[in-house]
Amino acid sequence: MKKYAPVFLLPLTLAFTVFFVIPFLGGLFLSFTEFTTVENASFVGINNYIKAFSEDTGFLNALWFTVKFTLVSVVTVNVFAFLLALLLTKSLKGVNFFRTVFFLPNLIGGIVLGYIWNVIINGVLSYFGVDITFSASYGFWGLVILMNWQMIGYMMIIYIAGLQSVDRGLIEAAHIDGANHVSALWHVTIPSLMPSITICTFLTLTNSFKLFDQNLALTGGAPGKETSMLALDIYDTFYGRIGWQGVGQAKAVVFFIIVALIALIQLNLTRSKEVEV
Repeated sequence: MKKYAPVFLLPLTLAFTVFFVIPFLGGLFLSFTEFTTVENASFVGINNYIKAFSEDTGFLNALWFTVKFTLVSVVTVNVFAFLLALLLTKSLKGVNFFRTVFFLPNLIGGIVLGYIWNVIINGVLSYFGVDITFSASYGFWGLVILMNWQMIGYMMIIYIAGLQSVDRGLIEAAHIDGANHVSALWHVTIPSLMPSITICTFLTLTNSFKLFDQNLALTGGAPGKETSMLALDIYDTFYGRIGWQGVGQAKAVVFFIIVALIALIQLNLTRSKEVEV
């Protein structure tokens, strides 16, 4: 294994270096420059970072909107996915059919999902004479609904796999000791399920923070960029504002740091709760 490991790792290492490491380092360099093309980049130090936070209030608004959206989405997606997983691990007719149905939305592209839910939500709101761009709160909850519809089935599958691996003997022992179903769920099932909870929390957290195509298709940041999330705000800055490419790149670096730090903190917190049973 030691002899041939470099041979097998070489293609992946080359791909990772070419398509991630080099572009990342290039982007990091460009965040300290003012440029329209790579060839005419001029070094400006940390001015782009200062400009992103001082002259562009939209970035902080997008950050706050993204944080709120992520908090709500992580909780709702995982709670509903876990409840569905509990239900679909029971001896019910058509369990496999329902598992498939709930998982299918995850296979639909984000742009398509955004337009589908744009039509659905606007169809409902039209009865009240408004649309999803009428208020930022409409856009916020529209995005939450979309995120739940797309991610619940995926997280449900992971929770089902975790529930099926829980030692039934432990649950039966808890019942023999006098624990009811809720107590056994809280003190036996959930602690045994912590690896699945770690994975699901990580996936929902990072996907919520990085949400872009659904945001673009559903609200486009309207009204007045109040529903722009971080990824969409960076995109609009880089491609929509002449001379702001360096600022957009600086925002992207800050975005990467925020997501990486939050993901690492979350992984450490949830992994510390994992127990061996």
